[in-house]
Amino acid sequence: MEKWLIKSADSNIGKLGQTANEKILYRIIANRGIENQDQLKEFLNPSLTLLADPSLMKDLDLGIDILLQAIDQGKKIRIIGDYDVDGIMSTYILYKFISKENPKTDYQIPHRIKDGYGISLEMVNKAKEDGVDLIITCDNGVSAFEPLQAAKDLNIQTIVLDHHEPKIENGSQVLPLATALINPKQDKCPYPFKGLCGAAISYKFIDFLSQVLGYEEGEVVRDYLEYAAIATVCDVMDLVGENRVIVANGLKLLNNTTNIGLKCLIKATKLDNINLEPYHLGFIIGPLFNASGRLDSATLGLELLLEENIEKAVSKAKLLQELNVERTKLTQEALELFIKDIEAKKLFEDDIIVSYVGGVHQSIAGIVAGRIKEKYNKPTIILTDGEEDILKGSARSIDEYHITDGIAKTKDLLTSFGGHKLAAGLSLKRENLQGFRKQINQDSTLTEEDFYRKVMIDLGLPLAFINSDLINLLDKIGPYGNKNPRPIFGGKDLKLGNFKIIGKNKNVLKMTIKEKDSFFDGIMFTKLEEFEHALEEKGLSLPRLLVSGGDIKADIVYSAAINKWQNKESIQLQVKNFRIKGGE
Repeated sequence: MEKWLIKSADSNIGKLGQTANEKILYRIIANRGIENQDQLKEFLNPSLTLLADPSLMKDLDLGIDILLQAIDQGKKIRIIGDYDVDGIMSTYILYKFISKENPKTDYQIPHRIKDGYGISLEMVNKAKEDGVDLIITCDNGVSAFEPLQAAKDLNIQTIVLDHHEPKIENGSQVLPLATALINPKQDKCPYPFKGLCGAAISYKFIDFLSQVLGYEEGEVVRDYLEYAAIATVCDVMDLVGENRVIVANGLKLLNNTTNIGLKCLIKATKLDNINLEPYHLGFIIGPLFNASGRLDSATLGLELLLEENIEKAVSKAKLLQELNVERTKLTQEALELFIKDIEAKKLFEDDIIVSYVGGVHQSIAGIVAGRIKEKYNKPTIILTDGEEDILKGSARSIDEYHITDGIAKTKDLLTSFGGHKLAAGLSLKRENLQGFRKQINQDSTLTEEDFYRKVMIDLGLPLAFINSDLINLLDKIGPYGNKNPRPIFGGKDLKLGNFKIIGKNKNVLKMTIKEKDSFFDGIMFTKLEEFEHALEEKGLSLPRLLVSGGDIKADIVYSAAINKWQNKESIQLQVKNFRIKGGE
């Protein structure tokens, strides 16, 4: 079920504008929560000066002091990251900068299967064997109680740079015993923006460190901001506030990157002649880095960023592509198995879908959970075999349900868990599977209304208002991403016709969209089966329309963009949602 909702921000900003195009622009900006002229100025000019002082983060000054002392005394430093894009970029930022100041710096990224998530007791013991004096965690650590206690007992200092939700017990946060714990989400942290990813926190840490060391202002920004931007997009952070600033400015650097590995990866994916946008990071570049952490070692992705030999970089970029092809194949196979399990057991009737299938590669559980969540629009937990009698899995959720809080209510049945509002990881004994499924659903407060897909429309817009000047003007709202989507419009009683199925997988529908004297090309991705079913409900047939032509009448939700093909530009409408009215 879908519910189409038109945004209607009560803001004077929405009343600004002299021309028709400007009026549309400001109405959409108002829909983004901009309420006054100061906010408008910042929104239209996402300058780096809008980033808050890093020293406002609790323990950041302490962390800098600890690190500087280690550098001055030539102590051995180890950076421990994570195996996803955010973890790889966080590790790169810290290692690249700190190793210049202290050659006795190395790094370790956990192997997803062998080590599991984040710093572990084994890693702490190995650090002690290797003579490490200081461990810096990035994109992990806030839930590492035992490892950080062990480090303290072994006289190893620890700096935790993390952005995950701290553990809650009896309604209060519980934090591990790190020497310095830097996480904007801890209660006593006054840093004003709480939504940074791990790499952005690492960037802020290095930015402040560079100032203390006397680097020229802007030098670190030039060298490291693009990696924080990649991580911000790929970790699906909300592109608002500081995140929008980081991505807007990071993209400028990324489009002219000097990093050999990144340049080779961009060229290998045929993005070298394209102005990179968040879409390219989230759906093309990011998955390649993630593939290394899923099927091999995330160290491969990090090594690509550190590579200075072009031939070796080309080879590593090719390897990441090959791993991603294999990851795609495994994902599709697993997705089919889980859908079969969910349909057979009617698990889609539960508020929270909990599905277990043995023999599936652990590393793709998160991707499958995301796909299942999209299919049924319900919080989804995907489990597969871990070691011995342990099941491991990943969870993905809808906006209406805090998945980590929900999982926390079942902690007595779990061996471990952690995550965000919309994503989490967990493990439990096989014998607790049924009890876990039952309890998490019993504790659910979700209602039928929560499961409606909410389609948020910026405004109803007749096709006559669509023009290239408007589309270019709307780019001021970008970069587009989570919580700051490309402007979405609604149109009523439009004529759709000239249907043609295109694409490598024959799952893209091309069409023309007409309203009175206005006429545009249209395209629709991924919803071909849904569209065909909707036609059948109205007594229409897509195969017949493909052969004989003819128009249908429909309400649509759409976005507008400039399509570039063979050095020609034209306006193209992307159909996001539809309601078939009937044939013409």
